[in-house]
Amino acid sequence: MESLYILIPLSVVLVFVIGMLFWWSLRNGQYDDLEGPAYRLLMDDKDELPDERCNAATEGQTRTDGKIEKTDSNQGH
Repeated sequence: MESLYILIPLSVVLVFVIGMLFWWSLRNGQYDDLEGPAYRLLMDDKDELPDERCNAATEGQTRTDGKIEKTDSNQGH
């Protein structure tokens, strides 16, 4: 029975500390974007999809350094 005199205040302090840590994480944006990191892990920026490459070729765009850039097809002609 005497252990309750220690365990009850200890549990109240523990709940207060957990609440403060949760409040701190909310204020610092820890839960703002829950799905973005998972999709960024799956989507590699260096690789492009085959459809994207075909569309770039048909629209007169060239790929340099992993980025698709538009080229002027009338240049020099």
